[in-house]
Amino acid sequence: MRKLTTAILVITAASAVAAAAAAFEFRPDKALRVATGLTAETLCTDVFITGLDPQAVFAQAIRARPGISTVARHITYRVDRGRRSVSAAWFGHFASTAVLRPGLGCLVVHGDVPVASAPTARETAPQLLPDVAGPEVTPPANPGLKAALDHVFTDAPGAPPRWLRAVVVLKDGHVVAERYAPGIGVDTPLIGYSASKSMISSLVGVLVRQGRIDVHAPAPVAAWADAADPRHAITTDNLLRMTSGLDIAQTGSGFDPASRMLFTERDMAGYAEAHGLARPIGSRWDYSDASTLIVSRIVRDAAADEGGVQAFARRELFDPLGMKTAILTADATGTPVGSTGILASARDWAKLGELYARDGVVGGQRILPEGWVDYSARSTLGTSYGAGFWTNRSTDPDARGRAHGGMPCDMLYASGVLGQRVYIVPSADVVIVRFGVTQKWPDFDIEGDKRLVREVLAALPAAAKPACAKAG
Repeated sequence: MRKLTTAILVITAASAVAAAAAAFEFRPDKALRVATGLTAETLCTDVFITGLDPQAVFAQAIRARPGISTVARHITYRVDRGRRSVSAAWFGHFASTAVLRPGLGCLVVHGDVPVASAPTARETAPQLLPDVAGPEVTPPANPGLKAALDHVFTDAPGAPPRWLRAVVVLKDGHVVAERYAPGIGVDTPLIGYSASKSMISSLVGVLVRQGRIDVHAPAPVAAWADAADPRHAITTDNLLRMTSGLDIAQTGSGFDPASRMLFTERDMAGYAEAHGLARPIGSRWDYSDASTLIVSRIVRDAAADEGGVQAFARRELFDPLGMKTAILTADATGTPVGSTGILASARDWAKLGELYARDGVVGGQRILPEGWVDYSARSTLGTSYGAGFWTNRSTDPDARGRAHGGMPCDMLYASGVLGQRVYIVPSADVVIVRFGVTQKWPDFDIEGDKRLVREVLAALPAAAKPACAKAG
């Protein structure tokens, strides 16, 4: 009887501990701080960098989001143009403040902890990619391209508004069509959200070409340096492909660790690195902002002796491509927020796409190592995700659905929440950038994008779709 009573007490105590842990994990105040942090940072970025009206940004990019709409009605915000900051609170509580730091983007600050300082003056590297267009907007001379832009800028009947901000079409390295929403132009920086992951992957590619990173070796993460640590076996490839097995869930609920990492943590990569394993390394694909934050720290550390990561990114990637508007948002430790925090104009995002359309070579100089484009587009565990890019080179049903909808089988693309996309079709040397705040969850109007890509390719010469091959 005593053994049974003891067992019951142990079970009861364990249940109480589990319940307490669950209560701690799912405390509403944590989710509300994520909501006010997201509000403050989004407004700061779109108002002070992109130059948009705060009321329009709140209505389109924040209040209309399904995950935040229920609390957004009680969120108030204040834009301080003098201090270039935005504060947000829920019923006056759980306040968050985001500040603009010149050259480093907007960031939610935590107490009086100072944020990373602005990058110092730098020397510029030669531009290798010729300018894709002149200073004025390029209207489509091709009737088919004009129709494609007309269609994508028109809301679909019965669907949520697309709220497009920009569309740019490159063919053979030249803008052949582009259109912008009011208040946005050829030099307006636009937040890429998760399209930023493709930019960070490109910086890894540069380091691989320079022989400074082996993506298949254990990732150079100080917290995992001990060979006895099971995380020591995680490679940079695992992080790029989101197969690390780390126990850092991402649901977008505001309660999840990944959300807290972005809006409540000073050292984002350090927070991600501290998590243990949830499953064997390489056994499963799980979409992960945390993985890219750790990769961003790896890039930052590798560039420490090169004048810092900001100078490295400009010298090795942005300047050669002529990307004059790119901004690497950094956290308080100076690590780029490579998961979601990179901005550039639509044309500059297109230039990144052109680098991949040309197999990593511009102006006769190799920026990315040979084979990097194919590596980036190779399917991970049979999914539609590669290494920092989404891909059609897969047997995954989503990839096949895109191919059947008119998106070529060799296509790879960068993609961010609310429909930030850079479609790359190497076989046709075509790049299509489509940025907006489309609240059609969860695919952000992929059907409209299929039509856009299909109509653009149909309107261009020598842009036939390649035959679909079996995915590797």
